[in-house]
Amino acid sequence: MQDILTVTLNPAVDISTSVPKLVPGRKLRCARPEQDPGGGGTNVARAITLMGGRCRAFMALGGLNGRKLSALMQREGIEMVAFAAPDETRISLSVIEEATGEQYRFVLPGPSWGAADESAVLAAITRAVRAGGLIVLSGSLPIGLPVDFYSDLCRLLADRPIRVIIDTSGPALAHQATAPRPPPFILRMDEIEAEQIAGHPLPDRADSADFAAGLVAKGVAEVVVVARGAEGSILVSAERRLHAAAARVTPRSKVGAGDSFVAGMTLALARGGDLGEALQWGAAAASAAVMSDATDLCTRADVERLLPQCTLSEI
Repeated sequence: MQDILTVTLNPAVDISTSVPKLVPGRKLRCARPEQDPGGGGTNVARAITLMGGRCRAFMALGGLNGRKLSALMQREGIEMVAFAAPDETRISLSVIEEATGEQYRFVLPGPSWGAADESAVLAAITRAVRAGGLIVLSGSLPIGLPVDFYSDLCRLLADRPIRVIIDTSGPALAHQATAPRPPPFILRMDEIEAEQIAGHPLPDRADSADFAAGLVAKGVAEVVVVARGAEGSILVSAERRLHAAAARVTPRSKVGAGDSFVAGMTLALARGGDLGEALQWGAAAASAAVMSDATDLCTRADVERLLPQCTLSEI
């Protein structure tokens, strides 16, 4: 199996709880909270481990929350590569209103980074990467890092046999869509993000595939993946246009579904699978995550059980 390094520069301690009903102006008595590691790459590393794989998690950690997050990761048996963040690691809060079953997610900002922090973390990530492996750049960028941070990292790794997978959002994703050189191996986004980049709706699978093909032709990435929620996901390369169906499950929480998708896809690639297998594993992992409560992710048993339902087809 190839080495996998996940990178999370803005991780969080995820706290999840519930209240009978959300009422403004009152003290709301919450259920006993659960605490889990959070952040894009953090969840990718956790899901890979839950599915029986191994990886290393590069994480920027600071303060009491950083120490708590480190302890939570060690509890799950994940090998860490710690980097000193410039300030306290953030917290995110997920609250379920029991009366309606609706989930409310409050995401706090993390520390602000400066130019010296940027240079130091670029050097640290470059040292941590192992030749012939995969690196997953997932999640939002910290305040202060430039939108082209991930493309700068791609340039630093360009002369090494590394496959880069990017799953980000906001300005960082918009920048990646401008085709900075060199392109990553895979760029993933959801359907809302794809429509924002396209500037118009993408109502069906063929529309998403055409959009992804345009990005590949422009040199945005070797492979573009567009998630379409309950419909499954689209994958387009220069040679293939594929769709993997999502398994039919009863949804409980969408938290971590995208990260579980990236984990399943990355694990399949690290094990030598082709793009079709990787897309199926991603779809099965995302479907399994949707079945779980709160900030829980996929399980190996659920992913393997759901995999046959995530049928692959050409578009």
